[in-house]
Amino acid sequence: MADAHAKHHDYHLVDPSPWPFIGSVAAFVLAIGAVTYMKGGAPWIALAGFAGVLYTMIAWWSDVIKEAHRGDHTRVVAIHLRYGMILFIASEVMFFVAWFWAYFDVALFPNEIHQFQRTEVTGGVWPPKGIETFDPWHLPLLNTLILLTSGTTVTWAHHALIHNDRKGLKQALWLTIILGVLFSICQAYEYGHAAFGFKGHIYGASFFMATGFHGFHVIVGTIFLAVCLARVYKGHFTPKQHFGFEAAAWYWHFVDVVWLFLFACIYVWGGGAHAG
Repeated sequence: MADAHAKHHDYHLVDPSPWPFIGSVAAFVLAIGAVTYMKGGAPWIALAGFAGVLYTMIAWWSDVIKEAHRGDHTRVVAIHLRYGMILFIASEVMFFVAWFWAYFDVALFPNEIHQFQRTEVTGGVWPPKGIETFDPWHLPLLNTLILLTSGTTVTWAHHALIHNDRKGLKQALWLTIILGVLFSICQAYEYGHAAFGFKGHIYGASFFMATGFHGFHVIVGTIFLAVCLARVYKGHFTPKQHFGFEAAAWYWHFVDVVWLFLFACIYVWGGGAHAG
């Protein structure tokens, strides 16, 4: 009788979980609250929905970690977890493609007429007349070096984990997190000293949306790595089973690559007189 209920496959049938339902309700409340806030209402509904989404993420991922410790993440399950992370990063790539598309559409064709005369908002040139862009070879270049260095340190951490070097893993993760925080501080400083704002012209809107969403992803990636560091101190991850860290490393490398495109396309190519 006991043998009839034994598992004879490599797949993991998850236990009944409330988190899909709770997460969908929280996301719905967040969306309604955001619309209400944009229409001039109070922000409390959106904040409640956001808190619900965060709680769902923490609780759900905690359950996934418990499943891993129970041995439920077999080789087949681990492969599909990787497929899921790959698809998530692919969706993030397309998200940034949309912002690059919007930027290049107006930057390459500043005189083109669609629903309005673009000359009115660009002056017929790109960057638009009156816009003082950032010099890419100062703070933006420093931020690029910071992020590239962090990509090196997270690779060092992965290498140390594979070779069961716990001390090296902790050191490399600490360095990566510090560099991520330093990047965010430098970007905040840059925003605070921008000669243009978000409102009033298409350059500021496209610049801040593209670089701002990247900055948000850097913050998310830094939190992701900080959680991994906390798990390292708890004794989690082994050389053979460490998908949580691997996913964080993939995400961080994705953030690195997106920044290289942003630096080359928006800061250098789109820098006008500074490009030289």
